[in-house]
Amino acid sequence: MDALAGLLDGPRAQGAFLLRSLLAPPWSMRIQDEAPLTLVSMVRGGAYIVPDGGRPVELEPGDVAIVRGPDSYLVADRPDTPPQIVIHPGQRCTTPEGVDVAELMHLGVRTFGNDPYGGTILLTGTYNMEGEISGRLLAALPMLVVVRATEWNSPIVPLLADEIVKDEPGQEAVLDRLLDLLLIAVLRAWFARPEAEAPAWYRANSDPVVGRALRMLHGDPAHQWTVANLARAVGVSRAALARRFADLLGEPPMTYLTTWRLSLAADLLREPEATIGSVAQQVGYGSPFALSTAFKRVRGMSPKEFRAQVVRA
Repeated sequence: MDALAGLLDGPRAQGAFLLRSLLAPPWSMRIQDEAPLTLVSMVRGGAYIVPDGGRPVELEPGDVAIVRGPDSYLVADRPDTPPQIVIHPGQRCTTPEGVDVAELMHLGVRTFGNDPYGGTILLTGTYNMEGEISGRLLAALPMLVVVRATEWNSPIVPLLADEIVKDEPGQEAVLDRLLDLLLIAVLRAWFARPEAEAPAWYRANSDPVVGRALRMLHGDPAHQWTVANLARAVGVSRAALARRFADLLGEPPMTYLTTWRLSLAADLLREPEATIGSVAQQVGYGSPFALSTAFKRVRGMSPKEFRAQVVRA
């Protein structure tokens, strides 16, 4: 497992919000749902995304945008079209005056808009993830990422457009996985750009030594890794691995592993049925006490205190 797959493996889409919008101008939606991550795919027509305090960015057919929350933004036919709809947390839909319009704009299965024959079609997929692992991914992204149709070649958007309007058994799981695939494809296209300034953990994946080591750490975090056995696994000396790892990632292999394990633990602790003992076993600590000690040393609170904080939030 590589670092990008690892970051998506824990908090992957689970019951994500997906919607097809059919729109005729003038139209404008203010998005203030505070979602941590949203994908907007332009199928037909055009639109603008206008971040609060930012410059308008035009979307054309085939373009895909990733919007990192929780800041608000506008999606509209023109940058100067006044908002007619406001999307609140929980995907509640109102007029700017607060009148609920969800029923009025319902046009079918996962379909919304002001005109069933509108010339603009866009697909929206919203992650409601709050896990620690996703936080590392979000920290690597600017507020708005746009990948143009000319910059990538993928069948995922047409497939998602076809599946999003179906109401069949297991459809939610199908859409979640398609959204994950779309996110990964867009991230790969974005991080491949020189100007994207891909994070160190992503760039290191292409290194023949550190990339292999990262895939091993991410693929089996519960294994009792040491610098020695990790170095043997990738076929270099301990000194060579430690030096190369620090050069590319800015920290030693075992420090990276500790951070990764505790990020996994934090994500798992959000699950109500998980015990501290079961989480410890999954992330490579021999006992609940060992996990608690490491968790408190690095994060300043025990796993129990962290879980209570999450529940209160």
